[in-house]
Amino acid sequence: MKAEQWVQADKIYATKDGELGWIVFNQPEKRNAISMEMWQALPDLMQAHQDDPGVRVILFRGAGDQAFISGADISQFEKLRSDMNKAQDYNAATELATAAIKESTKPTVAMIHGFCFGGGVGIASACDLRVASADARFRIPAARLGLSYGFAGIQHLISLVGAANAREIFITASVYSAEEMLRMGYLNRVYPIERLEQETLAYANAIAANAPLTVQSIKISVNEAVKDAGMRDMDNVQAAFIRCFNSKDYEEGRRAFMEKRNPEFRGE
Repeated sequence: MKAEQWVQADKIYATKDGELGWIVFNQPEKRNAISMEMWQALPDLMQAHQDDPGVRVILFRGAGDQAFISGADISQFEKLRSDMNKAQDYNAATELATAAIKESTKPTVAMIHGFCFGGGVGIASACDLRVASADARFRIPAARLGLSYGFAGIQHLISLVGAANAREIFITASVYSAEEMLRMGYLNRVYPIERLEQETLAYANAIAANAPLTVQSIKISVNEAVKDAGMRDMDNVQAAFIRCFNSKDYEEGRRAFMEKRNPEFRGE
């Protein structure tokens, strides 16, 4: 599967623009509510970008002008998620999808506008960075539906916003503005809606210009740092650290600095 092509699944697709790979949630008639089929497709779309050496950054967006992702497609819940027995396959699909995002060696950025509810918060949380428009609205409505939220998802949100904020977000099921989520530390940047795409592209291209092995090493270290101490893979952290110092990119970085020019990194 090549990311140069449009990798199409049901209501979701991947495409590429230069060094940026995109995954687009494409169900605007339902405000990009994420279906079981979309959850199931996500790991393959991530793998397409992961396998493409030309992709330096992976971005996520929602189609249309109303939403990033308005939550899970609740019309499927009666069939797929009405009790715990039925929900096992659904929960497994969501866990695989979010793991594919979290475990990507390439930096991931969520570009959020409009509604970012439920599963949308989960997808955005799995990304390394989150950029939103000022009109974006965030909510985890589990407490209004009578279902619980997986421990891994709760733990990850705590790592982003702290226990007090995470507790409030889950227990109150309130709607939060982009500015509120920025203050909590959930968002990295907030822009006016008319500048969101332009600023996100500049942000992502700046990341793409950095040394890929260094970015990968930092990702690995941060991901391990937020785990419980006994669960950390410090061998992987050290291996990534050593790869940077033994890389051709490190040679290029030193040379470019001395020659007062921009480095041209190759991820080698």
